[in-house]
Amino acid sequence: MTTSVHFVVAEWILAAVATRQTSSSGRPKSPRIQVVLPEDLCDRLSALAETESRTVSNMAKVLIQQGVERLERQQSEEGEGRSSGTDRFRQVLEQQQHDSPRRQRGAPRRLRLRRPKS
Repeated sequence: MTTSVHFVVAEWILAAVATRQTSSSGRPKSPRIQVVLPEDLCDRLSALAETESRTVSNMAKVLIQQGVERLERQQSEEGEGRSSGTDRFRQVLEQQQHDSPRRQRGAPRRLRLRRPKS
């Protein structure tokens, strides 16, 4: 079962057409989009909104803003060449070196291997 809601998390927007309405005073309202979410995702979003004392619509807006900003940062970093081939290779090697286990001090222990009983 799905639930119809009026918000979406940024990663799931493929193509959306925002509709703009006018208020009773004649001023334009903010653009609105409508999406259909699976019920479990809607429940999770509602729970997040409740824990942060927000409306579900406002929580969706915040999550969309964060997702769009993160994607824009990633795209700008890629566009500036920070992730060129050699730079990326160097970063991976440095990370592996940093994450590799340290050598233990002292003499290495001998392992005693026993033959399986036949």
